[in-house]
Amino acid sequence: MGFSCVSCFQHYRWSCQLDSLYFHLVCFDFAAALETTFDRSCRENWLSGGFCLFIFVLDAVTPILWLLLRLKRADHQILWDHRLHCQREQPSSLPKVLVSAPSWDWASMAHIHSLLHQWPPLPPVIALELLDSKFADTEVRSVAVSWIEKSSDDELVGYLPQLVQALKFECHLKNALIMFLLSRAQGNINISHYLYWLLKDAVHDPTWGQRYERVLGALLSLCGAKLRAELEKQTNLVTLLGAVAERVRQASGSTRQVALQEGLENIQNFFLRNSCRLPLSPSLVAKELNVKACSFFNSNAVPLKLALINADPLGEEINVMFKVGEDLRQDMLALQMIRIMDRIWLQEGLDLRIVNFKCISTGKDKGMVELVPSSDTLRKIQVENGVTGSFKDKPLAEWLRKYNPAEDEYEKASENFIYSCAGCCVATYVLGICDRHNDNIMLRSTGHMFHIDFGKFLGHAQMFGSFKRDRAPFVLTSDMAYVINGGERPTSRFQLFVDLCCQAYNLIRKHSGLFLNLLSLMTSSGLPELSGPQDLKYVFDALQPNNTDAEATIFFTRLIESSLGSVATKFNFFIHNLAQLRFSGLPANDEPILSFAPKTFTLKQEGHIVHASIFSFQKRYNPDKHYTYVVRILREAQNEPQFVFRTFDEFQELHNKLTILFPLWKLPCFPNKMVLGRTHIKEVATKRKLELNNYVHNLMRSSTEVTQCDLIYTFFHPIARDDKTEGLDAASRAPEPPLSPTSGRVEGEVKLSISYRNSTLFIMVMHIRDLVSEDGTDPNPYVKTYLLPDPNKTSKRKTKTSRKTRNPTFNEMLVYSGYSKETLGLRELQLSVLSAESLRENYFLGGITLRLKDFDLSKETVKWYKLTAVPYF
Repeated sequence: MGFSCVSCFQHYRWSCQLDSLYFHLVCFDFAAALETTFDRSCRENWLSGGFCLFIFVLDAVTPILWLLLRLKRADHQILWDHRLHCQREQPSSLPKVLVSAPSWDWASMAHIHSLLHQWPPLPPVIALELLDSKFADTEVRSVAVSWIEKSSDDELVGYLPQLVQALKFECHLKNALIMFLLSRAQGNINISHYLYWLLKDAVHDPTWGQRYERVLGALLSLCGAKLRAELEKQTNLVTLLGAVAERVRQASGSTRQVALQEGLENIQNFFLRNSCRLPLSPSLVAKELNVKACSFFNSNAVPLKLALINADPLGEEINVMFKVGEDLRQDMLALQMIRIMDRIWLQEGLDLRIVNFKCISTGKDKGMVELVPSSDTLRKIQVENGVTGSFKDKPLAEWLRKYNPAEDEYEKASENFIYSCAGCCVATYVLGICDRHNDNIMLRSTGHMFHIDFGKFLGHAQMFGSFKRDRAPFVLTSDMAYVINGGERPTSRFQLFVDLCCQAYNLIRKHSGLFLNLLSLMTSSGLPELSGPQDLKYVFDALQPNNTDAEATIFFTRLIESSLGSVATKFNFFIHNLAQLRFSGLPANDEPILSFAPKTFTLKQEGHIVHASIFSFQKRYNPDKHYTYVVRILREAQNEPQFVFRTFDEFQELHNKLTILFPLWKLPCFPNKMVLGRTHIKEVATKRKLELNNYVHNLMRSSTEVTQCDLIYTFFHPIARDDKTEGLDAASRAPEPPLSPTSGRVEGEVKLSISYRNSTLFIMVMHIRDLVSEDGTDPNPYVKTYLLPDPNKTSKRKTKTSRKTRNPTFNEMLVYSGYSKETLGLRELQLSVLSAESLRENYFLGGITLRLKDFDLSKETVKWYKLTAVPYF
């Protein structure tokens, strides 16, 4: 092709042919990737002139591929042959180079060791990979430990679980890793404390327990008498707590409280003799129990809720949960990964207000978890509005308002919610945290949201028969969006939330290797959901390591849309509410059963319904334009019919809850909600009136268990708005007046990312804010662009349409290929924002023209631009 190696690399680095290269890499065949993507002369340039191609490939391939991919011998040989180039240009490739060594027999070891000692020192987090089971050689592991020694004590504590697991892969009991851990434990109480409990837990390993017992014995011999006494007290406390928790768990009914009180007396007697540090942290010292504040949780494991008085007179009360019968090691690992994510974000200047709490396994199937003060589960918050509170949009906002009555306090709490919710979405998606119901998502009164209970992760979803209970990528519901937006309508605050999510996601992607290495070292720990490379592949796929930041931003934006649009999450919450409340089918009369009904009503209270039908429909404008259906109801012993007003969505809520309450009964089919074009128009309302009338007719002919249930009678009970049986007055029926011509096309702003590479112009349309339509209603905006001059309009590009919003988020890439910088310097980018209408012509909302010669195309430009009110016709 006539290219030198370097120029060839530059030409192909951003080429679309890289799709083929990645495809073959994923298919485990580097040589085939090279063969398919480039012709012979170009391949020779790649392989002879500095090995640029493979260096690029190593940038893209994270360590997990070397576990997942069965690379051919020829592929390993290519890497080994260019090991000296990797040493100079890509030091972090050492683990892959060593794996590719032709032989590890005694004759080859001198050469491997020579290469190892000449290699530039690796950062500790990269050196961790050399402690994996793939590297059994003592010298390799010793060199890795010498590099890990450079980590600070705080960093070392963060990676202790992985280092303890790596002890399994040592050939001899006396080795560099054990000596390193014991040495650092002697100099830092935090390291010795956590190392003790990790070893104490690991002695239960059926295969390696004996080795861990010896290491634990060495630690206790070296740590000194006082520290040894402290650790012994902690062990005694854990033994007492375990006995009490087991007794409470085995008891039933009222005997549980008796068992708890007796057990608490024993623990209180323990504290009479001495104060004690808690396994959660050596900085937490308790001197006695606050017995009146202790209780137990009504969950399957019946964990203890303990309130401990702090030995520090200025310290707050310590609240912990002690659990038996469940393995907390997976919770420990998930929380460790989240802490590392938080540290990465903070180092990059992004504070997502993450709530980090402590959790430690203190033995086989038992452990302690820190309880975060001033927090409640989403279920407890939502059921304050009734069992169907999970279907409502305001409970979270109202709860935050209750604890933050001043406007500035509420704004701060809302801001905390936006940032912490973004962190939760990214962390739970990357780690594949499942079984997300509203009892394991919590909210602090300060607005910080956080997740608890990580019994399901790496995509191992909780199943309901053959269906996954976790159907959305992560939990993001309309009541969360209500807090983020500050109301029902989308605002620029949601755009901030999307930007935070995408920024956080891209920062984690840059450290893909770290997370995959740490998880890889834990595959031998015995966790059932982390047993091999197939489990690690979930994280690899979630991190999208082969995507650019722009592509990853688009990808995560689609995940946000998918999660927010999923109704499965709310129904999962609702089903969990039903399971947690002690009632047979329906709540008590003082608890609302429908989102719009103040309380529950029964057949006995209301009188038997003889007939029900849809009488007519009316248009309304409060709060937004919609149609309501007038239901005519005739009851026994009543000469005059009643009229109640119900929306289509309220009928659908009735049907959904009947389906849940009567899963074995045959209910009539509900009309399809999906409508092509505009929903709130007369033609749709006319059609729905007939469909709803047929549905009500068939429903009232169902079995008596259905037709006489409280849900039916609550639905048809008149509420305050039903007093106006003649409909709305003329003033309220009239549509809102249109804006004046001068205010009909207010500009708004658009956020764009403009970049150029490999003869291609990339226009990412990110957000638009503060749009106003010509009639004052929320428009259906989309973006259209041209490169001018363009007499034949061949450069037209469009985004998708956002529905009913003045603040849309797109995060879509519009691409113009085959343009040189010189050509683009003569072009203008014309951008128009229009509103898509189904029954009339689309209308213009605003636009802007940008001269591309004003841009430095050698770098990305991200900026807000003011939209003008001049249409381009």
